[in-house]
Amino acid sequence: MVGLLRRAWDRWFAAPLRRVEADSLAFRQSPAGRRFDGKTVTVVLTAAVSLTLQNYFGSPSSVVPLLKWAAALAGRADAVTEAVATLTRWGTDQQARLLWFALSAFVLYAVVPGLIVLLAFRERLTDYGVGVRGVAADWPVYLAFALVMTPLVYLCSGVQRFQDVYPFYRVSSPDEVDSGFVRWELVYALQFVGLEFFFRGFLVHGTKHRFGAYAVFLMVVPYCMIHFHKPIAECFGSILAGVGLGVVSLVTRSVWPGAALHVLVAWGMDASVLARRGLIG
Repeated sequence: MVGLLRRAWDRWFAAPLRRVEADSLAFRQSPAGRRFDGKTVTVVLTAAVSLTLQNYFGSPSSVVPLLKWAAALAGRADAVTEAVATLTRWGTDQQARLLWFALSAFVLYAVVPGLIVLLAFRERLTDYGVGVRGVAADWPVYLAFALVMTPLVYLCSGVQRFQDVYPFYRVSSPDEVDSGFVRWELVYALQFVGLEFFFRGFLVHGTKHRFGAYAVFLMVVPYCMIHFHKPIAECFGSILAGVGLGVVSLVTRSVWPGAALHVLVAWGMDASVLARRGLIG
């Protein structure tokens, strides 16, 4: 049994990580590696700007002060009256507010970094974890993650702190679990695709040439920080999950397994909380 576990570890983790480290060492010792690394600087600064924008402008109403300021600066304060009214209305509407949050996250987590990869770096998105080639070969790793996370999600769904947070789309009766709720859950999943590309794709694969396997641990710091408003157990769990999913992305060269697992956990938490409240099932 021990020998089998050792072979599995070497097959799925140790050997691929050694290759990443070898490639990183070769780069650092090359003439390009001894010059200013604009790519690493661009990745880190893009991440910082994207996270800042998402934090401060992740809701419709948060854009209103900026819009008013820009209009006043241009001497056209009256020109934005309708836009301000619309954003304010969206800010008080649950579905509009949540859709804004999820879609803005996808733009800042996926679209902006993706454009940086394509236009600034002139590289392929498949080099940043978007590819699916060979991913199915590592299915035992994904199954192990799912088997560990599924019971944990159900147990956590019984904790009041988690029930106070999830689902983000608040419902109080079975009738409210309708098409609007389903629409939110689909966009919620899209947001996780963007999140996985940002953290496990852009940050990990965009800096592994410089930091090797340690790019995973660099990525975990901001990933943990976006969970500061969540229950503390989830925040600490994000550190472990961030390392695990980062390593999976590094060795499989794909963010899709992490995205699938993330959606599984998110939908599982929402469904479990609703079931415990007697709102579904």
